[in-house]
Amino acid sequence: MGESADGPEAVEREDAERIKRELLGIHERGAQHARKTAPLRPHSKEQGKHHRLYRFRFYPTEEQAEQLGQTFGACRWVYNEGLTLRSGAWERHRVNVGFADMCRALTGWKRTEGTAWLGEVSSTVLQQSLRHLDQAYQRFFKGQGRYPKRKRKGRSRDAAVYVRTGFRWVEDAERPGTGLIKLAKQSEPLDIRWSRALPAGTVPVRVTVTRDRAGRYFVSTLVEERVAPLPAVFVPGTREPKAVGLDLGLASLVTLDDGTKVDHPRLLRRYAAKRAGLQRELHKKVKGSRNRNKVRQRIARLYALISDVRRDMLDKLTTRLVCENQVLVVEDLSVVTLLRAARSGGRRRKAKLNETIQDACWGELVRLLRYKCAWYGRTLVVVDRFFPSTRRCSACHTKIPMMDLSVRRWVCAGCGVVHDRDVNAAVNIRDEGMRLYWLAAAGLPPGGKTPTVIRASESEACSPAA
Repeated sequence: MGESADGPEAVEREDAERIKRELLGIHERGAQHARKTAPLRPHSKEQGKHHRLYRFRFYPTEEQAEQLGQTFGACRWVYNEGLTLRSGAWERHRVNVGFADMCRALTGWKRTEGTAWLGEVSSTVLQQSLRHLDQAYQRFFKGQGRYPKRKRKGRSRDAAVYVRTGFRWVEDAERPGTGLIKLAKQSEPLDIRWSRALPAGTVPVRVTVTRDRAGRYFVSTLVEERVAPLPAVFVPGTREPKAVGLDLGLASLVTLDDGTKVDHPRLLRRYAAKRAGLQRELHKKVKGSRNRNKVRQRIARLYALISDVRRDMLDKLTTRLVCENQVLVVEDLSVVTLLRAARSGGRRRKAKLNETIQDACWGELVRLLRYKCAWYGRTLVVVDRFFPSTRRCSACHTKIPMMDLSVRRWVCAGCGVVHDRDVNAAVNIRDEGMRLYWLAAAGLPPGGKTPTVIRASESEACSPAA
């Protein structure tokens, strides 16, 4: 058990300060920090600007790679030690330990002989690791996430976040938007492959350095950028916004209401034989040997290839959809529920189905649509997940009983129209989405702007059986 908002009350403030000082090793505030700590305010961007992340690959020198490896390990160690300190303080003493307390504890760890190596890492990076832990606790208390877990080497993501005081940015005068990034505790700038330029004249808000399982290094720069909205798209000859219904599926990744189907790439199935061969080869190697590590690197590079291809495909698809339509309508899918394991028979078949669902990355596709609609002035409508889009005739609205997934075409008993299962669902999703769109537009004040995201769950007039 860790900290709990519903548990016993915390001890008095004076006793808490004594416990922190004598039992937990948290030093008192200095004279210059005696004033009450103000709550942390998130970085606020200027009106009309968006936070945009640019990711580039870089190739560190041996010295930089060694220093970054030490930084990743220090961030992981500080996060785990802060988690142990905070959870133990509450379990044993009923004392709340906040971000400021953990930062003072970090100062003590640096002065301890056994952990003096923390001083070789930038303090801003370690403080950001503690800040991430504090944010994880805040999400847990708000019911938005699980209780924080310890990070493990080889399992957790290797990342280090440098705020504005932790790096130096020098823009290249000949190539605006590119330049030199020099991290704290390093003597040379990073050798970055600038695949595209940052907005000219901007200074990154923060820089995140990561290392994936394949051993590749990436630097992600967060900048404030003013993204110009795209011109509005209307139905030819009218002033009605052009809308598209998107049915997410497995036979086809996306089916549009006009009958266009985007094939499912099925990358995991495409590389299944190669994955299986590498896994068999891995199990034949002696644990801890160099040959085993070589095979692990080959497996990691294969999965990195799959991830890169999938990300590129989804990014291009969502950009095209946002550019061509004014209103995009999708169905609210509970991917977590769909991925539940089978309770009785057919577990192997369900496992294959779950792998195909994970390969489709529906959640990532909707996430891309959401922020791109906000950037370019589009509207994303999310239809209720219980809306009978598949078993309702898009022509006469007659509902039929549940169908098996193997049924791809069916005939309406009311009007006799032959429907393609996915196309009919996309048309129903578009019609329901436009109903919600006009309902939201009617409730706006004069001159009001249509919201970027419209959810069926937030509409009073929404009915799952509509």
